[in-house]
Amino acid sequence: MELGLKGRRVVVAGGSKGIGRAIALEFAAEGAAVSICARGVEALEATKADMARFGGVVHAASCDLSDNAAIQAYIPAAAAALGGIDILINNASGFGKSDDEQSWDLSLTVDVLATVRGSREALPFLEQGRDPAIINIASGAGINPAVRNAAYGASKAAVIHYTKTQAATLARKGIRVNCIAPGSVEFPGGSWEKRKTDAPALYDRILNAIPAGRLGRPEEIARVVVFLASPMANWVTAQVMQVNGGQGFGR
Repeated sequence: MELGLKGRRVVVAGGSKGIGRAIALEFAAEGAAVSICARGVEALEATKADMARFGGVVHAASCDLSDNAAIQAYIPAAAAALGGIDILINNASGFGKSDDEQSWDLSLTVDVLATVRGSREALPFLEQGRDPAIINIASGAGINPAVRNAAYGASKAAVIHYTKTQAATLARKGIRVNCIAPGSVEFPGGSWEKRKTDAPALYDRILNAIPAGRLGRPEEIARVVVFLASPMANWVTAQVMQVNGGQGFGR
C-alpha cells in the first residue's frame, strides 16, 4: 500500500532504540525525512546511519527529554534540519517501574511532560505542516491495572487521556492526534529480553497470557504508527490503538 509519506517531515522523540528506532526506520523506508533524539549518542548515530541507507534526509541529536530547555532547543533544530515538521511521534519513557518517589518523578517528567512539552514546541511547525499528525506512544499498562509498575502505568494512562484532549483541541487546526498502546514487546537489550534470563517465571507468565503465543516485535508497533500518521488514516483521530497480540483478553 502506498501510504503517501514520501517527503514528509517526521520527528521521533525517543528514537534510538527499540520501538522508537523501529518507528524511525519505518518512516525512513517510506521516504520520509526523519529526525530522532535520545540521550545516548552511540545508539543515535547507529540508528541515523541505518536510516540514511534509505536515501532520505536524516537528523539526530542528543536530547535529555526530562529537560524542558533541551526539548525547546531540539524541536526547532529538528525542524530546521528537515525543513519543517509534519508528524511528531512522542515515544519517550522513563520506565519508572517502582512505586517510589524516583519512579513517579521519572515517569511524570519523561512519559507525561516530555509528551506535553514536545507537542507544545512542535505545534507552530505542525500548524504549517502537510496533513499534520501527532502519535503518542502509551502502553497497555495505561489501560489495565499495572500491579508491578504503578508509576509507569499511571503515567501512560495520563498520556492516553492527554491524547484525547489534544485531538479535541487540535482538530480545528487540521492536526490529528492518536495513541498507540503496545503490549509486551521484546527486542535485543530491552527489558523483556533481560527478564527472559533474570526473571524467567515472570517472562513465562506474561508469554502464556498472550493469545498470539509470543511477545511482540518493535516493527509490528512501528507499522501501525506509520499507518496512523499517514494520509491513509486522515479521518482517524482521538483513538487509542492497542497492538498486543490479544494480551489482556485471555488465552
